[in-house]
Amino acid sequence: MNMLDKVIAAVAPVHGMKRAAARKALKVVNSGYGNYGANLTKKTMRGWRYHGGSAKEDIEDNLDVLRQRSRDAYMGIPVAASALKTLRTNVVAGGLMPAPQIDGEFLGLGEEETEQLQNQIVREWALWADTPECDMDGLGNFYKLQKLAYLGFLMNGDAFALLPMAETSGQPYSLRVRVIEADRVCSPDGYDRLFPCTVRGHEVERIVQGVETDEDGAVCAYWVCSGHPLAAMSDRNPGLEWTRVEARGRETGRQNILHVIDRERAGQVRGVPILAPVLEALKQLGRYTEAEINAAVISAMFTVFVESAYAAEERPFGEMIPPDQLIDTQDQSSIELGNGAVVSLNTGEKVAFADPKHPNSGYDEFTSAMLRQIGAALEIPPEEMMKQFSASYSAARGALNEFWRSCGVMRDDFVDSFCQPIYEEFLTEAVARGRIRAPGFFNDPAIKKAYCECTWPGPSQTSLNPVQEVTAAIKRVEQGFSTAQEETAKMTGGNYNRNISQRAAEARRKREVDEITNPDTKEGAGG
Repeated sequence: MNMLDKVIAAVAPVHGMKRAAARKALKVVNSGYGNYGANLTKKTMRGWRYHGGSAKEDIEDNLDVLRQRSRDAYMGIPVAASALKTLRTNVVAGGLMPAPQIDGEFLGLGEEETEQLQNQIVREWALWADTPECDMDGLGNFYKLQKLAYLGFLMNGDAFALLPMAETSGQPYSLRVRVIEADRVCSPDGYDRLFPCTVRGHEVERIVQGVETDEDGAVCAYWVCSGHPLAAMSDRNPGLEWTRVEARGRETGRQNILHVIDRERAGQVRGVPILAPVLEALKQLGRYTEAEINAAVISAMFTVFVESAYAAEERPFGEMIPPDQLIDTQDQSSIELGNGAVVSLNTGEKVAFADPKHPNSGYDEFTSAMLRQIGAALEIPPEEMMKQFSASYSAARGALNEFWRSCGVMRDDFVDSFCQPIYEEFLTEAVARGRIRAPGFFNDPAIKKAYCECTWPGPSQTSLNPVQEVTAAIKRVEQGFSTAQEETAKMTGGNYNRNISQRAAEARRKREVDEITNPDTKEGAGG
């Protein structure tokens, strides 16, 4: 209160209180967001309970529940499985393949020499990437590892990969990739360290969800559990141990572990499952769908109940559930009905049914509305998620273009955090072993970068009208808005230069065949 308010309050307390209340109300009703999103007086906003926290409190402290619910949704809710698989298919498909783009001009290489070196790198890459030897577990090639890592990233919020070295007989390269599920990167003994302390003989500043940061907040190490934490009580895994893996080698600067993550907030060190914002909607939609299915099945069963004057001693006849398939075997008073059953009732017993009114006319409309909201949050058009293209060509094309733009952003992020670092590690080993000649590779980071330049063309975009799309691509190339290489990679995922070389070889072979099968044609042309 100011001096005037105090005087009025002393003389007339009621009027003083009214002035103070009015002043407080004016203070609450501020300008800007105070009148809208931050308003505290509107009835529509009073019930909005909120509590904000740091990235650790809002995200990382809830990750255990989010991961498990996300995996459960993937395993049991068709829409969730469709969303994750749709993203995986459109982002990485069968696996992204490198297309070396060596900066020959900077390295002083001619065009032909640059192309020969790029072709040699592709051949050497195939020796390593096309075999299961690149997988530390020995179960899949590099392209299957991509699909595994990306699906794990979507489902769990992030994914990790170790890059150990292991010699194998008959394999010219020792680089290996070991994909690690997100749960295995966790804080020792299950709790974070928020202040400097000693952990298993190491002086640490801070550990949050297995990610260790230094005094400047930079990630310096990861703590990897020897087994899956959720299996800690199993017979096969009686005890867990944690290994500290430095993010980079102290002397070489080599990446020892790759972290695939899409951060939402500054200070965040662990990723969020992509389904996190829609988990509640997915669960409710799954329950609604299950309820509708059960109701429809019950409605489809034609069951007859017979009421007699005597107690029913025989088992119901008709199509009953076999004893080995009963759900409730403990309660003898329960009866499980099958299709077309006839059941005898005791005297005085009656059966009443609620009218389920199935099929439910509002089911499709409601689920479509929910799918639109879920798809919008995940940046997936409902048509793509449900694999139903019933809209017009323009609408479907617009939706697919927006979806493809989102997939491009996701693909670039995955390439930067997983594919490209592994490719550079491979090329480093190839040069060190003398299988690839690259002068100055280890002397200058700029020279190394020039050799490591590479693109990773993704899968081709879904084509709704191939003729129109090819025509548009031709016009873009003719007007200089794009290149033949870019359009080839976009439409088919291929390589324009390789296509031209293949076409030239095919034309030569066709001429040879024509000369053999039609010798008169050659003589006539010469005459």
